[in-house]
Formats: sequence, C-alpha cells, structure tokens
Amino acid sequence: MVQTRLTNNKKKGSRAEELAKEQRAISVSEFFLKNRHLLGFDNPRKALLTTIKEAVDNSLDACEDMRVLPEIDIKISQASEERFKVMIEDNGPGIVKEQIPKIFAKLLYGSKFHKLKCSRGQQGIGISAAALYAQLTTGKPTRIMSKTGNNSKAHYYELHLNTKTNDPEIIKEEVREWEKDHGTKIEMEMEGRYHKGKLSVLEFLQLTAISNPHATIKFKGPDDEIKEFIRGTEELPVDAKEIKPHPYGVELGILISMLKDTRQKTLQSFLQSEFSRVSAKVAKEICQKAGIFERARPSRIARNEADNLFSSIKATKIMAPPTNCLSPIGEEQMLKGMKKEVDAEFYASITRRPNVYRGNPFQIEVAIAYGGTLPGDSLVKVIRYANRVPLQHQAGACSITKSVIQTAWRNYGLSQSRGALPAGPALIMVHMDSVWVPFTSESKEAIASYPEIVKEVKMALQECGRKLATHIRQVVRKREQLKKAGLFNAYIKELASSLAELSGDEKGPIQDDLNHYLTQKLPLVNGEKNGKN
Repeated sequence: MVQTRLTNNKKKGSRAEELAKEQRAISVSEFFLKNRHLLGFDNPRKALLTTIKEAVDNSLDACEDMRVLPEIDIKISQASEERFKVMIEDNGPGIVKEQIPKIFAKLLYGSKFHKLKCSRGQQGIGISAAALYAQLTTGKPTRIMSKTGNNSKAHYYELHLNTKTNDPEIIKEEVREWEKDHGTKIEMEMEGRYHKGKLSVLEFLQLTAISNPHATIKFKGPDDEIKEFIRGTEELPVDAKEIKPHPYGVELGILISMLKDTRQKTLQSFLQSEFSRVSAKVAKEICQKAGIFERARPSRIARNEADNLFSSIKATKIMAPPTNCLSPIGEEQMLKGMKKEVDAEFYASITRRPNVYRGNPFQIEVAIAYGGTLPGDSLVKVIRYANRVPLQHQAGACSITKSVIQTAWRNYGLSQSRGALPAGPALIMVHMDSVWVPFTSESKEAIASYPEIVKEVKMALQECGRKLATHIRQVVRKREQLKKAGLFNAYIKELASSLAELSGDEKGPIQDDLNHYLTQKLPLVNGEKNGKN
C-alpha cells in the first residue's frame, strides 16, 4: 500500500516536471500572429483597409510634427487574384537609418505610447502589424525607403519580423538616390480583397479628407481609377504639446512604480515634478492628508503609505490638466472639410470646451450637413473620428453612436424611431480629440462609454441640433410661403379683372399692386426670387 502511494507520487511529480518543461514565454509577435483579428486583420478585405489606415495615420502625424502640409500618394495594384501590392509615400521628415528596422519590424515599438499628447497612433503596433500580416500571407518582406533631408541620400531596407524574438531581420540594406527632398515610402505585398462603397479604402480616404482638410491625398486603385482629395486649407492643425500625467488619472499600481523609479529625493518634489497641476502648496496638502512627511524619500514609501497617498490625492482639489496637449479640428476647418467632400445645402459645426475623464483631457466636436444630394429616405449617416482618424467599424459598440441615438432629434426637425438613429437628408460628424482615447479594443474601432464622454457628445449634438432646427424651420416656412404664393399667383389675373369690374379702374395697375403686395407680404419668396437665402 505504502509502495503504491510512493509510486503514484513519483508519477505525479514526474508529470509536473514534464508540464513545467512545456512552459515558455510567448513573444508579442507570436501572440498577435495567432490573434491578428485584434489588430483589424480579420479578413483579406479589412486587412487591406487597415494597412492603408495605419500607413496614412503615420504619414499625417509625421508631416504635422515637421509642420509641413501633407502630400500623400497611395497606390494599390493587383499582383494575383488574391494578392495586392500596396505603396504609400509621404513628404514627412523621414526616419533616421537606425530606427527604420525597429519601426517597421518590431511590435510595440514607437515614440507615442508614453507621451500624453494628442496623436493618431498610440500603441506602436499598427504599421509593424501590417508588415507582419504581409509576411504571413505572402512570405515577402516589407520594403522601406526613407530620406531625412535634401543633402542626404535615401536609406532602403527590406525587412522581415522574427516572430520568436519580436526583432527585425534585415534582408537587404543599401543607400539609394531619391528625387524627393524628404519623406518615406513603404511597399508591401499581401493577401487582400479590394472593393468600393461602404467600409472601403476610398471611403476611408474621403472621411480622412473631411477631418484633415489641410492634407492632399492622391489614390490610384487596382482598376487604374485615380482619385485626388485636394486640401481645402493651408492652415496646419494646432501643434499639440506633451504634458505630464494628472494625479487623478494615475492608478495605485502606477503610483507605486513611479515612486520607485523617480530620481526626486523628496516626496514633495516628486509630486511637483512628476505630475501636472501640482504646486508646492498642493503637494504639502496631499502629504499632510496622507500622514507622510513631505521630505520623505519616495523610494522608501511603504505600500500602506502609498495607499494612503493615493487616497489623499483623490481627496485633494487639484486644478484640471492643461489642454494645450489637444489639437481640435476647429469649427471653421470642419466646415471646410465638410463642404469640400459633402454636397449639402446647410452646414453647422460646434467645438466644445475641453473636459476631463480619469485625469485625461479631451474635447468633443460635432458638425452637421443637411439637404443637397444627401438621401432623405434613409437613416442619417454618422461618421465617427478619434484624433482625426475615421472609425469605420463596430459602430454599434461605440459611445458616439449610442449618444446620437439617445439624442431627441425630433426636437431638431428630424424623424426618429425609439432606439434608432434619426432619419432624413443629413450627415452627422463627431470627433473626439484626446491624449488617450479609451478604445474598446486594440484595433481602435470604437470608443468606450465613459459618462463624461457621453455627456459631452450629447451636449455638442444638441448645440448643433439647435442650429439645424433653425434652418429646417426656415426651409419649412419658405416652402409654405412658396405654396401660398403659387396659389395666389395662379388667380392674380382673374382677381385683378374682378376688382377692375367692381371698382371701374384699369386692370393693369390693379394687377401691379397685387404683385407688389405678394412680394412685400411674403419676404422669403421675394428673397428666393432675388437669389437670397
């Protein structure tokens, strides 16, 4: 009996050891290789769109950082039935030689993740994920050429990504002549599917042109169709500044890490230097509430003391974070973007004042287009943006869509069924500008429903809605007056004849008086006749 137990224990122990030998670390590249749907590479059609999106986002960010008006060329050509060649070229600052392999062939590598500053890319994963997908589906390397200045030569690379180590493998490297003064050119071959219409590359580029009226984007499709989105303004977006984290946006675990890593010698100097909006007075107040001496060494703060410090931060009134980290489109520029790409009779826009969620500044903007060639027999089209980037997928899961549905559009002249989008000849644009957009997934397709965000979106929609209601009331009034005028005008000759017989006066002057009365009493009709709005 004892021997049997010993044998069984030995077997169990050996099995545990066998299982232990099977355990190993998983590279981030291996993880996303098996879970590429998390990054927007669900299927060939979406993969092609996601690749263009990530490359265009990077190009726009780079050009704006350089303070140069973006010129972006995109070409998609068919290599075989299921394979496409993709080329994106920009006039940005270029990339220094040493950084090229890491940017394009290493996941979770970039400069924006740790910066609290408004930008399109945040995670350092998009363009390298596209390169990984291209490598996975065709086995071919990503080709990059980049030039940093007029007096320098271009650096050319062909790269693979080692999925076991998440490191770049340089297939080819050389220096080349390039006629451009500066910029970057990317070429990939991948499995894909090209289409037009909804959720297409062309739709994405048109939506991008609306939110980025300062950019010129040229596109050539696999059917040799050429489409050019010409910039509508020479004005660059506001240059957003990097800010320090706000105390209200830091969680306990992060606070503990910051205390260990700081170079500051005292707790007070730590609070003042590592956070925004913390003055000497506020720092002392936080320390007093936490029961910790302000000259205590941060690295020696115990866990229970850190917990007290975290609670005291929440209990202390601290000024909202600075908002110069944001780069809103602006009311005027939104209208320019709308008018450039949407044929309507009426446009309105609103930019809300900055607000805060979890210590992160954000700003909501809304624009509405109405009438014109917009279809009147369908639901209103809602176009969603985060840091000027169109969000084309997962509309139902996005707080923007939910906010539009929850707004009472009947008050503003549009029809609406319960729990549905409004209907009518209108297009609604909603833009969220933030240092950290709370996306619901790594693919950055929908915004989470934070109460502060939902409230701001609704307020902006209502402000724009009131402008729309004023216009619709004027249109309805004009339509009614035109109807009355048409009816009156149809019988004006007969009325003049009858009045002439009754009064004994001439018909001509009476008819002239009646026409004058028509234009005076119906001013909107008069305005219509004179070409006024």
